[in-house]
Amino acid sequence: MNNTFYSDFDFAGAAASKARPGEYRTPFELDRDRIIHTSSFRRLQSKTQVFLSGEYDFYRTRLTHSIEVAQIGRSICARLRRTSDLLSEDYYIDPDLVEAACLAHDIGHPPFGHTGERTLHRLMRPYGGFEGNAQTLRILTQTIFSHRQSGMNPSRALTDGVLKYKTLFSADESVDHHFLYNEQKSDLDFVFDGRDFPADLSPGKQRNAFHSIECQIMDWADDTAYSLNDLVDGINAGFITLEKLERWAADQDLSKVESDHIDELAKAIREEKAEVLMGQKIAQFIEAATLRKDQNFMSAQSHRYQYALQVDATMAAESKLYKRLAMAVVFKSSQLQQLDKKADFIVQRLFGMLAEYYILPGQPSRDHFCLLSERDEQAIFSQPEESGRARLVCDVIARMTDGRAARMYQRLFDPSFGSIVDLD
Repeated sequence: MNNTFYSDFDFAGAAASKARPGEYRTPFELDRDRIIHTSSFRRLQSKTQVFLSGEYDFYRTRLTHSIEVAQIGRSICARLRRTSDLLSEDYYIDPDLVEAACLAHDIGHPPFGHTGERTLHRLMRPYGGFEGNAQTLRILTQTIFSHRQSGMNPSRALTDGVLKYKTLFSADESVDHHFLYNEQKSDLDFVFDGRDFPADLSPGKQRNAFHSIECQIMDWADDTAYSLNDLVDGINAGFITLEKLERWAADQDLSKVESDHIDELAKAIREEKAEVLMGQKIAQFIEAATLRKDQNFMSAQSHRYQYALQVDATMAAESKLYKRLAMAVVFKSSQLQQLDKKADFIVQRLFGMLAEYYILPGQPSRDHFCLLSERDEQAIFSQPEESGRARLVCDVIARMTDGRAARMYQRLFDPSFGSIVDLD
């Protein structure tokens, strides 16, 4: 059945492409399939979500988190299609498109989670900064097929669906996150068909909050997954115990509703049913999302901007409560802070060594030990400016898994590590 929610404007890629003879998939199914079958997506299995990859054998990684976000996103689409008076059987938000955005939303994250992201941004600030969402866009549009150093030519709707932030770094170079690289202005121009943002969408929070309906669904699915599932991992790992939960709650100025949520969680921990409780809450968070009509400078061009996702305020507040709890008890624990410090040190040393060989000289010399692959070196040497070389060096580090970064660090700086059979 034809879905009239989308038009050729939404299906179009930035580059012209020929239809494959006998192609049975929609453009959004193609987007999703291309993401799944790439090394960029597979690497998420060894990148930090809460705990370092490999630290435990059954906790979430970036890959399992992304799969969970995709499932929640599809469920939101299914529920909206069946319950919203604004949609119908032949006019609905495409679940394959939302799934693709959810699967792709974290592929730009570097090793060691947000710590790696902060470290790379600090080191890359002179060269245009580093931001996980901007890197996701860069991967999709420029580098996802690393064997030929090209992007996947995503549809306009998918490109827009992963664009959580729409402010260029040049608008405020003092920011630490929530921006796009300056060279990604062409992607913004493509997404909005060359239209300028109106005055009420000034750079920063206002512009960054301007999302297509698919991006809004992806964002709430992401919030749902990490505010609930990451909490379960914290409990299973022993970071959130009944004693620590009660101590944290005693130090907070909690409302009656918030206290009830904490009591409910305490009871689940006591009865060893936290995972069951959070599984039930996923369904409640999905049901909390409804559609409302919206009007803006893009709504006449695409149905993707004619609607906004409205999340029940009590559920949004509950999500924020769980994030506060996880931040205080898990992420700010001495154990994770120590690991974060180590991760910062590893990324900083790797970048420093590669900068010495590939970024800082005005004309890098080929007469040195080859620290990177021949393909990476050729790409770096082809860049005449330091900023261009820095961006490619940053790409190399950002695509590393936690283990790959740690092993490279050991080979470079630990005299006792490494042998002729250590090939990775």
